[in-house]
Amino acid sequence: MVCALVAGAHLAFGSSTKVSKDLVGQENSGQVDVIVQYYQAPTADYHQKVLSRGGSLKRELGQFHGGAYTMPASELEDLAADPSVVYISPDRPLAGAKANAVNDYHTGAINASAAWALGLHGNGIGVAIIDSGIASISDLNSANIVYSQDFTGSGSTADQYGHGTHVTGIIAGNGSASTGSQYTYTFTGIADAVKLINLRVLDQNGAGTDSEVIAAIQTAIQLQSKYNIRVINLSLGRPVWESYKHDPLCQAVEQAWKAGIVVVVAAGNYGRDDSAGTNGYGTITAPGNDPYVITVGAMNTKGTSTPGTHVIASYSSKGPTLFDQVVKPDIVAPGNLIDSLYIPGETISQENPGYEIPQALYIKNGQDHPSATYYALSGTSMATPMVSGAVALLLQRTPALTPDQVKARLMKTAFKDLVPYSAAADLSTGKTFNDQADVFTVGAGYLDIQAALANTDLAPAAAGSAMSPTASVDFLGQVVMQANGSSVLGSYSVLWGSSVLWGSSVLWGSNVFGQSVLWGSSTLAGESVLWGSSLVEADSVLWGSSLGSGSDNSKVQAAAGFIDDLP
Repeated sequence: MVCALVAGAHLAFGSSTKVSKDLVGQENSGQVDVIVQYYQAPTADYHQKVLSRGGSLKRELGQFHGGAYTMPASELEDLAADPSVVYISPDRPLAGAKANAVNDYHTGAINASAAWALGLHGNGIGVAIIDSGIASISDLNSANIVYSQDFTGSGSTADQYGHGTHVTGIIAGNGSASTGSQYTYTFTGIADAVKLINLRVLDQNGAGTDSEVIAAIQTAIQLQSKYNIRVINLSLGRPVWESYKHDPLCQAVEQAWKAGIVVVVAAGNYGRDDSAGTNGYGTITAPGNDPYVITVGAMNTKGTSTPGTHVIASYSSKGPTLFDQVVKPDIVAPGNLIDSLYIPGETISQENPGYEIPQALYIKNGQDHPSATYYALSGTSMATPMVSGAVALLLQRTPALTPDQVKARLMKTAFKDLVPYSAAADLSTGKTFNDQADVFTVGAGYLDIQAALANTDLAPAAAGSAMSPTASVDFLGQVVMQANGSSVLGSYSVLWGSSVLWGSSVLWGSNVFGQSVLWGSSTLAGESVLWGSSLVEADSVLWGSSLGSGSDNSKVQAAAGFIDDLP
């Protein structure tokens, strides 16, 4: 199958390296929706290049140096030959994802109370939530939502799917529906005083497109100074089709990062995917594969607030990234069975009944009736806003921090004494998944807000100084890390030395790269996929042959997993 795809690529777009390979085979399929990247912001003359080839403009993406178009697939190679064109890719579809509730204790696990004791609640910091919208709900102070815009075309910014509301509650829920003498547990967000910028890109079914996300990112950049937008939360992702240097989603998040906005992205929920024989390695989704951003994996708190007993969620996607071998994720945070906000009747609760929090979990003498306010979801989508909230707290404390300095500080101070080996079972199939806390699974470690606030180290301020490094295999067959782009990994050893940033025992232990994991003789298929000459076709193997046909895997997903590890 892979050989056939490659042969098709040469026949269809033989001489062009500027056409994404997932457009291969569509030259006779009529009109296609694409994103065209240019070397500069396109003028009317640039749009005319598409219009003259029978296309139409769907959406201006000028700040991104591109545009979203519908055009004949037969004209793609001709357009790619134009010297003003950098790259052409599909306007790929996005989709929302489809939790035995327990109190999850995530705020205790990441030491959020240390920030609250200092009076830090994210006051004055703008956080852009690029998701399915934000519902009107008592635990989200409407005064905190300072701006809302719809990019789905429906004209409504309300959350009709449910994912965005849950994500927002983790960051900014004020706990009002669980506060009072009759309550025993309060569901409070990490930074409940932030300013929320609601940028809706997913419709009532959780569906959207790359171009809608890019347009939302551009809007956040444009509104940056007006609302002091310092953080973008992207609890979504899709399979990687090309290097981050060409991927339009990655290029968009880099623009925000270089504009001074910390971009926090979900790693993805493909850690159980062994279709390529890699035990889930190499499954980080875009734009979490970009080395600038903070990419977040998910941990299972197992119902306690003690991080030393927590384990990686088996579905959390693992690095290194396809094509570029970027070391990801950067950090992990609680993501399994996370309690947050919802409104009964939203699509996500209709599709997944039974995940409402029992009232007895937070009401004295309460019954096991389902809550009408709180709901449990699992996934790296839930871990991502934990980090976004932490970023808001850091920036309230030290507003001058650059995105790279924030990233470096969070990674250096992450809790590293993690459980080295763990196992989880799929309750529906009984299949067991074995994991270990290596650098491609947990990154630099577990989010620790108290330690991050106590740290005063400063990485170089310039954008790119904290780019995630690249992994490679040296002449001895050992896996090593190298500086990526303008990263100063090698020279800035105080901060980025491997024994400091990633730890020297668990994360780089003798079994981290053992035979049973990725590079040994028993995993030659995985080695070929991630490191060998067939890397260009790697994602066709890893993500399956149905990617281009509208399967769930072909979509950027709001990454709530609904896959429960054993609590």
